[in-house]
Amino acid sequence: MRLKDRVAIVTGGGRGIGRAIALALAEEGAAVVVGATTPAKLEETVTEIRAKGGKAVAVQTDVTDEKQVERLVDQTVKEFSRVDILVNNSGIGGPTANVVDLKLEEWNRVLAIDLTGSMLCSKHVLKYMIPQKSGVIINIGAEGGRAGDGRSGYPMRAPYCCAKMAVIGLTETLATEVGPHNIRVNAISPAAVKGERLINVFKGRAEASGVSFDELWGKLTANYSLGRVTEEKDVAAAAVFLASEEARAITGQTLVLHCGLHVNF
Repeated sequence: MRLKDRVAIVTGGGRGIGRAIALALAEEGAAVVVGATTPAKLEETVTEIRAKGGKAVAVQTDVTDEKQVERLVDQTVKEFSRVDILVNNSGIGGPTANVVDLKLEEWNRVLAIDLTGSMLCSKHVLKYMIPQKSGVIINIGAEGGRAGDGRSGYPMRAPYCCAKMAVIGLTETLATEVGPHNIRVNAISPAAVKGERLINVFKGRAEASGVSFDELWGKLTANYSLGRVTEEKDVAAAAVFLASEEARAITGQTLVLHCGLHVNF
C-alpha cells in the first residue's frame, strides 16, 4: 500500500471525481476525511470505505467559509493526529453566459468555491504540515483553465475558466513557498471527465436536439486522439501517484489528463 498510515482530506468527496479520489486513497491505505456540503453523499463515501476495511470520517464543510474549513482540518487532526494529504476538489461549473450578461454574484460564487476554497483549505492544512515538515497538496484544475495557453478560448465560461487558470497560479506559488518545508504542491488538469454529470448533460442535449446519445458522444470523443475521454478513475489514479513517494521529485507541476484533446488541434 503506497499510502499506508497517511491521513488525507478530500473536499467535494461525496460524488464524482472527489468520491473516486477518496476511495482510491483509502484503497492505498490512507485514512480519509471527506468534506462537502451534502451530508448524505459524504456518508455514502465513508460507508463504502469502511465496508472495505478502511478508515474514513465525514465532515460537512462549505469551503468558502473559513471557520468551517478550519473545523474540517482541526477535526481531521483530532481524529487521526496529523494530516499528510489535501486534495482540493470542491468546485462548480458556474453559468454559461457571455461576460456582458454575467451577474456579479455568479462570478463571485464560482471564484469563491473553485479558487478561494482551495486557498483556505491549503492555508489551514499548512498550519500542521509545516511543523511536521511533510505534506502533499493536490489541486484539481481543468483544461478549461488552460484554454488560453496558445490554443483557444473558452467562450461563455469566463468565471470557471478564470478560476481554474488561477488554481494553476496558486499551485505554483504554494509550491515555491512551502517547498523548503518538504511539502509538495501539484495540480491535476483533466479535460472532459466521463461521469454521471457529463453523461446526463449529453442525454439532455440528445433529447433536446432529437439526435441520439451515441451520435453526440461520438462527436465529443472524435476530438480526442485516444478516441475517448478521461474517466474519474484516471483522475483518482493520478491523485494517488502525486500523493505517493513515487512523485517525491514532482512539485509545482500540472499533470494534464486529456486523452490527446489538444494533439488534434
